[in-house]
Amino acid sequence: MKAHLPEFAPRLIRWHKRHGRHDLPWQKTTDPYRVWLSEIMLQQTQVATVIPYYQRFLERFPQLADLAAAPVGEVMALWSGLGYYARARNLHAAARTVMGEYSGKFPRDPDVIAQLPGIGRSTANSIATFCFGAHAPILDGNVKRVLCRAFGIEGFAGSSAVEKRLWVLTEQLMPARRGATYNQAQMDLGTMVCTRTKPHCEACPLNDICVARASGRSAELPQAKPRREIPQRHVTLLLLLDGNRVLLETRPPAGIWGGLLSLPELPEGANAKEWTERRFACRVSTVSPAPTFVHAFSHFRLQIAPLVLQVTPGHAVMESGWRWLALAETGNAALPAPIRRILDEIHP
Repeated sequence: MKAHLPEFAPRLIRWHKRHGRHDLPWQKTTDPYRVWLSEIMLQQTQVATVIPYYQRFLERFPQLADLAAAPVGEVMALWSGLGYYARARNLHAAARTVMGEYSGKFPRDPDVIAQLPGIGRSTANSIATFCFGAHAPILDGNVKRVLCRAFGIEGFAGSSAVEKRLWVLTEQLMPARRGATYNQAQMDLGTMVCTRTKPHCEACPLNDICVARASGRSAELPQAKPRREIPQRHVTLLLLLDGNRVLLETRPPAGIWGGLLSLPELPEGANAKEWTERRFACRVSTVSPAPTFVHAFSHFRLQIAPLVLQVTPGHAVMESGWRWLALAETGNAALPAPIRRILDEIHP
């Protein structure tokens, strides 16, 4: 394996010049705010999905100061549908940290960048490399896959032991020059050639030195996360309608859909009509079920059973965190994808 270390980076850099991606929106800038935004959006999300979100986000918040000054609810609304909402909350918190602790100037040191909310070592190194010319290796999912296959590294790449070994390897492979190109080449190779399934080994610049290909184990490496049964959860959500208005709750900052707007959740075993009338001091005229569906999170699957209730609100003052919103305005609201799906079915 060590014999191939010196030629690893030069091969990738040459390959990237001819075959890599050069026209993504965030590749045309060294502004750390824009590069950072792309790095966060690309976590767990494909490029094609990210691009329109990235463009809309920058239209509303063209500068880091604009993001920091905005209320978090507006940030969450723009993130709605992109998933993994802690990313948006951390992005907003980090922007405020940069404005408050660094006078609005994004730090250059990757170790300092990594201390900002929602930014780990690999993301910090990527920002520092692309924006400030730092000599800093990265280790995202694509890079892990390339390295595990090329060097025949056994074990689950997300385990602490394997990850530690991969970080040592990335430091050995990091070239003295053209670090940004090299880091981009690794990500492009993992996305375009060394894909999770059915890798295009014949097009890979490393195919004659790849341990996985030589041993016929490209489909096995990197090894999958040890399987465990995915928990199933069930929830009944109440769609309370007062004419053309719907009742929505602002979720707590932490937890599922933190900071987003959601529907009331019916306690297990409760009668929907009786609970709603008592909880919201309203009169329920009809209760009807909507189609049940399953939404998959990273660690569990949630079966959602919506109930549509036609209600007449009373005169009690609405508690903080709850509000009536016109159905016509929900398109711009900070809604998680499953809630938006329920609303779209009744108000296309």
